[in-house]
Amino acid sequence: MAAAGGFERELWRRDGSALRLQQRGAGGVGCVVWDAALVLAKFLERRAPALSPALSRRAVLELGAGTGAVGIMAATLGADVVVTDLEELQDLLNINIEKNKHLVTGSIQAKVLKWGEDVKEFLPAPDYILMADCIYYEQSLEPLLKTLKDLSGPDTCIICCYEQRTMGKNPEIERKYFELLQMDFELEKVPLDEHDEEYRSEDIHILNIRRKKPGYFFIGILEIVRNSQSYVVYLA
Repeated sequence: MAAAGGFERELWRRDGSALRLQQRGAGGVGCVVWDAALVLAKFLERRAPALSPALSRRAVLELGAGTGAVGIMAATLGADVVVTDLEELQDLLNINIEKNKHLVTGSIQAKVLKWGEDVKEFLPAPDYILMADCIYYEQSLEPLLKTLKDLSGPDTCIICCYEQRTMGKNPEIERKYFELLQMDFELEKVPLDEHDEEYRSEDIHILNIRRKKPGYFFIGILEIVRNSQSYVVYLA
């Protein structure tokens, strides 16, 4: 559906309604709905009743929200959501919140959050932090990890969805990200058969991430080789 400066994408929900997501043809990577965002949004819809704690009335914060697809889906499932991104994406986020407000059963608002900067405004720690395709710039890895550490509490569940890319520096960036992440967090991969039946791909992965408990030590290393790419997972 054509619109001024962009186009609209529909994401159909299980009840027959659809999220209407405005995109822009120019303005950077945050202005389009990426496949990982669709996979994570539909995973939340499918798994919402089984999530612990359930999404309804839970505090949810999305990092690098872009068009807001993931956070808006969470808000339609009853969560109280803050979608965050840079200043230049606030207009697009608010447009999409307005387009879908009739489906929201929780609450949703957009706020500016630049990774690596102060997060006091977003505390206390949310129940969930959502991330879709936030692993792509090497220079953003450490600011992103700082923000995750600053925002998350011992009970915060971080759900990260990313598309595995094999071109250029992407494998090295992913490897570095997971090495740094596991200094402070535990990771658990969500099996593909728990993803939405239609919105799934062998190249798109969902991880549940939590802060390590005090006294957690590395006592072993397991190397997982996937599509010829190696990832290091620390086992306790």
